Amino acid sequence: MIPSLVCHALTKDRKNFSLGPVSLTLRPGVTCLVGANGAGKSSLMRLALGLEAPTSGGISLSGTAGYMPQDLSFPSAARASDYLRHVAMLVGIPREARASSVTAILAQVGLADRGESRIGTLSGGMRRRLGLAQALLGSPSVLLLDEPTVGLDPRQRVEMRRAIARASSSRISVISTHLVDDVADLADRVIVLHDGQVVADGSQEDVVAQAPGSSPGMSLELAISAFMTGAS
Repeated sequence: MIPSLVCHALTKDRKNFSLGPVSLTLRPGVTCLVGANGAGKSSLMRLALGLEAPTSGGISLSGTAGYMPQDLSFPSAARASDYLRHVAMLVGIPREARASSVTAILAQVGLADRGESRIGTLSGGMRRRLGLAQALLGSPSVLLLDEPTVGLDPRQRVEMRRAIARASSSRISVISTHLVDDVADLADRVIVLHDGQVVADGSQEDVVAQAPGSSPGMSLELAISAFMTGAS
């Protein structure tokens, strides 16, 4: 079955913020959620995961989801492989398959040689990739990554984007980001959120064409900026 993630007139109201209504159908490939801080990217992810209840509307997800939050918290004294074996238990991987699953996931995210390293000794980029690894355990059909490259230097961002690309070949991957380089390198589809509303949706080329004040040669960065600032 082809995985899908469908938002049905989804809304979420808070004291100082309202999301939606959002109606979307996501299919396999990389979708980047783009917007300024507070645009609704993280709220949409939490709703998709069932961590929050919508005010109205709903979300249907076929299959399972893996999640990498923006703020990662690890037991620093634990070895990376031991931590992932614990996560493998939590997601229901049978005992006899846990060691091989962890070995394969560490290789997939470029940490094959760091399984016995204590997490506290890993670099920031390695810890972000460990966060991706825990999201991938159990082979989820939907992968939700909240600002996966935040706080990384340029080399680490490239390594992280490569790991995400390898992980996204046969599943729905939804990435929230405000970094245009992430979008340009990864996105098959771009959804721009502004003040809780979807203001653009399509390929990178579509978003440039839809941008306020779009003109020949307009860059993706300028197009996204135009949506974020409400330029006309």
